[in-house]
Amino acid sequence: MMGFVATLSPLTARTGEPLTKRMLSLIPSAPRGFTAPLDPRAPILGRLGGLEVRLARTKAEIRAAQGLRYNVFYEEMSAKPSPLQKVTRRDADGFDRFCDHLLVFDRAKAGEGTAQIVGTYRLLRQSAAGRSPGFYTAGEFEIDRLVARHPGLRFLELGRSCVLPDYRGKRTVELLWQGIWAYVIQHRIDVLFGCASLAGTDLTKLSDALALLRDSAPAPTEWRVRALEGRRAALAADAVCADPKRALGALPPLLKGYLRIGGYVGEDAVVDHQFGTTDVLVVLPVSRINPRYVSHYGADAGRFAA
Repeated sequence: MMGFVATLSPLTARTGEPLTKRMLSLIPSAPRGFTAPLDPRAPILGRLGGLEVRLARTKAEIRAAQGLRYNVFYEEMSAKPSPLQKVTRRDADGFDRFCDHLLVFDRAKAGEGTAQIVGTYRLLRQSAAGRSPGFYTAGEFEIDRLVARHPGLRFLELGRSCVLPDYRGKRTVELLWQGIWAYVIQHRIDVLFGCASLAGTDLTKLSDALALLRDSAPAPTEWRVRALEGRRAALAADAVCADPKRALGALPPLLKGYLRIGGYVGEDAVVDHQFGTTDVLVVLPVSRINPRYVSHYGADAGRFAA
């Protein structure tokens, strides 16, 4: 699900020395309840009822988002935390400081000057990836080749998406996409891409879903991306989806959303044993986004703008 790992060992300080108990005690853990102080100066990208979406502006907000990710990926799902992650109760890596973090807040669940973060998405622009260890997804797929084929286009990697169980409904998803669309317009993004994950690592059990994706949203040559050699878990060429309707219904909502909006799905899968998932790559040229969704959110991202 997450593929690439931090550039430092989770049990090693920047100096290369093992982290002591005292060092671990000094590392801030995720805030309980995933709450963070609200910055009244922060632009609100969208609002629906008591929910609003905006970009993180403080370290406290990012730590809260990392705590939410830990709760979903490691406690609710089957990801395997490192010893450091167990202590901090945060899903953090070396990419976070180069990314923008899109957050959905529930202002109804707030204290004085705070609000609860209920959903998050991590955004890594191509310009920032040049200063970071690269694109996170490049740990699983041949992203560099994709970017090299389109030298004039601006790429945006989407990742680490998660929402608390009680908020996995239409409103939260709409606000996340409202925020992404506003970000795409602001930064003049041409291509979105990222991993989408299927729960489980047994390809035989996932063959229907993988065959459906291969046959329903194949990428043309210019957008085709292979998995890295050695990580490739290609579906058999003669694999057939026995029950397309059932397989479609079982896909994660995020992946179905990518298909509806016009995304291409790569031909390979990658098994991520740390997160207990099987990943496929989704590539979405902005020019291909279904006009229906552009109209829904507004050409200027103003549909749900606050």
